[in-house]
Amino acid sequence: MPKETAVYTHGHHESVLRSHTWRTAANSAAYLVGELRPGMDVLDVGCGPGTITADLAALVAPGRVTGVDAAADVLDLARGTAAERGLDNVEFAVADVHALDFPDDSFDVVHAHQVLQHVGDPVLALREMRRVCRPGGVVAARDSDYAAMSWFPEVPGLGEWQELYRRVARANGGEPDAGRRLVSWARAAGFADIRASAAAWCFATEDERAWWSGLWADRTTASGYARLAVDGGHTREETLATLAEAWREWGRRDDAWFMVPHGEVLLRA
Repeated sequence: MPKETAVYTHGHHESVLRSHTWRTAANSAAYLVGELRPGMDVLDVGCGPGTITADLAALVAPGRVTGVDAAADVLDLARGTAAERGLDNVEFAVADVHALDFPDDSFDVVHAHQVLQHVGDPVLALREMRRVCRPGGVVAARDSDYAAMSWFPEVPGLGEWQELYRRVARANGGEPDAGRRLVSWARAAGFADIRASAAAWCFATEDERAWWSGLWADRTTASGYARLAVDGGHTREETLATLAEAWREWGRRDDAWFMVPHGEVLLRA
């Protein structure tokens, strides 16, 4: 099978992990939680620092959870997360979602959060997730949709940030507007039993605004995304600095509000 052709746009800079470690099953996988039962075997694809993975492990114990990611370094953080929570039913490994190193029918649930927007072939990825899922099991995917993100007030610069991010992500081989495409990709992958939903993160309190604007200001100038944006000829460092300041300006507004919409699918294998 072909290997992943997309480049992970965000990288694992501290500003990125600031967001990823905030994620939980409650705020990022609520659509899946009702499907989980003690004793299930779960594969968490693209697990990152493992905060969602650890929540899943607690929910299905004594079942086993395997977290996989294409980046070996972030798995050290994931192992630390599991150890801090005293979980002994979770393990981690490096893997490519296009060619998972597991036998057919290995898991009851195969889950991917914010993964399909970053891979070279999301349909192939879903087929591979289905291959390792047991008959009657569940394949679950959730992805954000950058074009549908909305905010108030219309601070100059944020619209340019949105357009730039989408351009850079597509140049890297990804699809930043993945949320709206999940049903289409699932159908192309051969799934017939598809349950689709949508949910959103909303940042509006003073603390939420400061956190969200701060991490995106830092990500815009210091993360892997910033390097790819400049090295790919999409923008200049001076422009990124201006866009980062737009994020800070938005975060200083008492009436600021930001919504990140997500598409979700529960697919019966």
